[in-house]
Amino acid sequence: MKKTGMAKSDAKKLMGKMVAPGAAGFGNADNAAVDRREQRKRDQALGLVPFAVKLNSDLVLQLQTLAKERDTDLNEVVAELLTKGLAA
Repeated sequence: MKKTGMAKSDAKKLMGKMVAPGAAGFGNADNAAVDRREQRKRDQALGLVPFAVKLNSDLVLQLQTLAKERDTDLNEVVAELLTKGLAA
C-alpha cells in the first residue's frame, strides 16, 4: 500500500471512532484517569491500601447482602469483619 493510501485509511479509522455511537469524547477519557488518580491520592491520605483477594462466590454474595442491609460500602463491611475476626 502506498503512503497516501495508508494516510487515508488512518483518517477513516479516526473519523469512524469520532462518529461511533457511545464513543467517549476527546475530553472525557482524560477526566476518568484524573478521577482515578485523585481517588488513589485520597485513599493513600486515609491510609488505605488496595488488597485483592479471591473469595468463594457464596461468601461474596453474603458480604454484598450484608452491605446492602446496613446501607454501607462493601469495603467498610469487609474491614469491620476482618477487624472483629482478628481481635477474637
